[in-house]
Amino acid sequence: MATTSSGGEAAHPTADREITDREITDRQITDREITDREIVISRMIGAPRALVFEAFTRVRHLSRWWGPEGFTTTTRAFEFRVGGAWDFVMHGPDGTDYQEWITWREIVPPERIALLHGESRDDPNAFESVLTFEPAGERTRIVMRTLFPSRELRDEAVEKYHAIEGGEQTLRNLAAYVADLAGSDDTTPKGAES
Repeated sequence: MATTSSGGEAAHPTADREITDREITDRQITDREITDREIVISRMIGAPRALVFEAFTRVRHLSRWWGPEGFTTTTRAFEFRVGGAWDFVMHGPDGTDYQEWITWREIVPPERIALLHGESRDDPNAFESVLTFEPAGERTRIVMRTLFPSRELRDEAVEKYHAIEGGEQTLRNLAAYVADLAGSDDTTPKGAES
């Protein structure tokens, strides 16, 4: 099937040839393999995109909202730039400390942040996350796509560490924090009972 682009010429992914059934099958397998290793969480936030993005750029912001309910964060080092790192400890409500390391791989203000997140700089089980910030009037839709090295590591994160619930709670905390900064009452702040 051929389609046309706005210029009227044929818009074909392989330019001069048809896509083979084998290429379609390979692409479907690759997409399935990624889906099996991925967690996607999104949330609409009642604050402008620039403010939501800024909440990721400074420790004074991150320390107020980062992590699931009941967690606090202690930062050892923070440098928000491509190649920079955030070295921190998340303190769980049960007293467990979780060593964390994030390396910033791509920063496109105020649209996108790509990062590598593990327990340390050289963690072989580190996962990749891409956060996109989509404007919606005075609101922002944030989408967090996390890709694990394997399906098993993704499943462990979901089952043992409750990654989906934790991600949803973290974005809820972000929403509450930036809503407070923006002067609105979008949701309950981190740590407050509802």
